Amino acid sequence: MTRDLNFPIKPEDAGLTIEQFLKSKGISRKMMIRLRNGRGIMVDGLPAITPRKLEEGETLELHLCENEPSPNIIPHPLPFPLVYEDQDLAVVNKPAGMPIHPSQGNFENTLANAAAWYYQQKGQPFTYRVINRLDRDTTGLLILAKHGISACILSQMSAKREIHREYLAIAQGLLPEEGIIDAPIARADRSTILRQVDWQRGEQARTHFRRLLYRKDLDLSLAGLKLETGRTHQIRVHLSYIGHPIPGDFLYCPDYRLISRQALHSYRLRFRHPITRETMEFTAPLPQDMNRLLTAASEDLLDNDFSKSQPQL
Repeated sequence: MTRDLNFPIKPEDAGLTIEQFLKSKGISRKMMIRLRNGRGIMVDGLPAITPRKLEEGETLELHLCENEPSPNIIPHPLPFPLVYEDQDLAVVNKPAGMPIHPSQGNFENTLANAAAWYYQQKGQPFTYRVINRLDRDTTGLLILAKHGISACILSQMSAKREIHREYLAIAQGLLPEEGIIDAPIARADRSTILRQVDWQRGEQARTHFRRLLYRKDLDLSLAGLKLETGRTHQIRVHLSYIGHPIPGDFLYCPDYRLISRQALHSYRLRFRHPITRETMEFTAPLPQDMNRLLTAASEDLLDNDFSKSQPQL
């Protein structure tokens, strides 16, 4: 694909070098070099180098061309529930049981394979760049960057915690009404996968939670959660640590009587568009397997505006 971006230079930007200006927009030095080498940086239609100073009223132009799809990702017809798409990004509601990246034993069943198939059918080359991460069995919203410039900006936003994510989880027992779990997380001894709270070796991890619903007959709580940090398995480890693990979690609560996978869902995403800077917000309804655990047979949260029935975190 090709992407052309124009930036009118305002009075407050005058005197900045092109490098300083692009850096302020979240564009990495590596991407600047790539653009420069491809003659993709111009001012008022003329090629420019990054040390050049900008003047008010000029227009900085970027031209990016990406014609090669991601190597070693096999297009495969898989669910690709697209929530939103424009020329800079896509938002997808990932189903359960789908890894986001190919790995040993997962070459054709990942979100990357689904994306490759989707864009192949549209006749568009696509480099796979997923911005936020979800475990294989966690459902919900993910952002894909559609070109290198948006990937740079979104990755920087993610590192600065400017992409706000809210989760829904079903936890065993009556969860407290609300609270903050502040407990460091580290890799467990003799395991490459398992994580645990570790007060000596762990990295800081903070999770905010609020109980939204409680089903007494099954002794299950629906929790809304927000993360201050993004440690591996953070929600799963923290809820287990306070005695309210997520059922169906093969690592931390392998109880499959009610659900066959961890009952965790990436429910809401809010961020500023990497190019237009417009505020974007998306929600994904609670998946059916989680929904069934919270409602009587005659009820269905998926048929209601679930976001209005729960408090904001």
